[in-house]
Amino acid sequence: MEKWDGSAGTSAFHMPEWMIQFADQKQEFNKRPTKISRRSLSRSISQSSTDSYSSAASYTDSSDDETSPRDKQQKNSKGSSDFCVKNIKQAEFGRREIEIAEQEMPALMALRKRAQGEKPLAGAKIVGCTHITAQTAVLMETLGALGAQCRWAACNIYSTLNEVAAALAESGFPVFAWKGESEDDFWWCIDRCVNVEGWQPNMILDDGGDLTHWIYKKYPNMFKKIKGIVEESVTGVHRLYQLSKAGKLCVPAMNVNDSVTKQKFDNLYCCRESILDGLKRTTDMMFGGKQVVVCGYGEVGKGCCAALKAMGSIVYVTEIDPICALQACMDGFRLVKLNEVIRQVDIVITCTGNKNVVTREHLDRMKNSCIVCNMGHSNTEIDVASLRTPELTWERVRSQVDHVIWPDGKRIVLLAEGRLLNLSCSTVPTFVLSITATTQALALIELYNAPEGRYKQDVYLLPKKMDEYVASLHLPTFDAHLTELTDEQAKYLGLNKNGPFKPNYYRY
Repeated sequence: MEKWDGSAGTSAFHMPEWMIQFADQKQEFNKRPTKISRRSLSRSISQSSTDSYSSAASYTDSSDDETSPRDKQQKNSKGSSDFCVKNIKQAEFGRREIEIAEQEMPALMALRKRAQGEKPLAGAKIVGCTHITAQTAVLMETLGALGAQCRWAACNIYSTLNEVAAALAESGFPVFAWKGESEDDFWWCIDRCVNVEGWQPNMILDDGGDLTHWIYKKYPNMFKKIKGIVEESVTGVHRLYQLSKAGKLCVPAMNVNDSVTKQKFDNLYCCRESILDGLKRTTDMMFGGKQVVVCGYGEVGKGCCAALKAMGSIVYVTEIDPICALQACMDGFRLVKLNEVIRQVDIVITCTGNKNVVTREHLDRMKNSCIVCNMGHSNTEIDVASLRTPELTWERVRSQVDHVIWPDGKRIVLLAEGRLLNLSCSTVPTFVLSITATTQALALIELYNAPEGRYKQDVYLLPKKMDEYVASLHLPTFDAHLTELTDEQAKYLGLNKNGPFKPNYYRY
């Protein structure tokens, strides 16, 4: 046992020789990862791509059942088979999750109660393609209570909660989704929602634009009866603006993503909490002292950076927009190019909505055990396809976690194969999703009931009054009390006492 040296009036501890040697060895290990025999690796590329069960989101899944849902003959208790889910017997578990979500979604429940009598969506036939979670289920059942018929598919092959999909199918909703779909399954499910005899949609609710793209590609004549599109993601909105610019958008579309209640709440607050949840569940890592680069400083990037900074991480930011870049600098983050820090960072997070943000060149230069993940909607931000090559070996660690191993033994930790981290690997705060879901519901009501000519074949933002209404529905949860303008104050500001309180150009 080493002893304390009290000489010179101070206490000092002499480090044992074995501790010095261990520290030197550890530094050497970090500099040069040990080579690993290819024979010892347990997973190949093809095996990894088909492993898709989640321990985080669907605890009732059973990996023993490898049968594709497409090959099963299932019926709900009413005898209907117009659905395709993993296991209809999980419906009871899913119903409990939906009931929990309802408690944290006060605005949707209030909307359901207020508008149920007049049925503002009576006659609406909504085809949807979103994440299928307990929160989405509350939205779908609200749309049903308001008079709509719905058919639904998943916008992400990993985010579906199988027990929730089963609960919806049991309740009579035609749902075609399960966790771990293949690419072929993904498009098959969308087609089953759209291509059904005796039923044609007249409204689209999309998240990412894949459903809209599929209808344009396969069933363009359907747009003759479709009244409008509601889109909630950066990727999907970008596609809509491209269609509009090219003169190919043939129905009105509502850009929910850029509504204030989506941008400032879902994108910011949701990601601020769920980024840590997703990383912790998949890697069990500690954030203090870790070097992290966040690509993109929009609302999603701001949320991620704030959370990681609060946990003691050293955060770098990359940006193309000088305004967002200046915000990052004034928030205390160092603005860099990815090439400048790629060799030293412990975590790389993308949230730009772009493609090939992290390329094979970046991946080759990363340090051993660097964690790579995406918080944007699409799986195009990280060039995962470039990792599907013979010289690299994939090793499944756990659900949604893969080691990609280089010939010299270096490995990176890839989460959710580059797809959306929080909904693929964990869950998201229900209350924030209540805000987004209510915004979607009101956008559908607005487009469906709008008189002919109000909206042309273009992309529109949600009216400011609706944004304010969505926010007001959530204030009672906090026992919040709004101040009311006097007549004199309203006249001075040139406002209606009941709003809207800000012009459309106002930046919150």
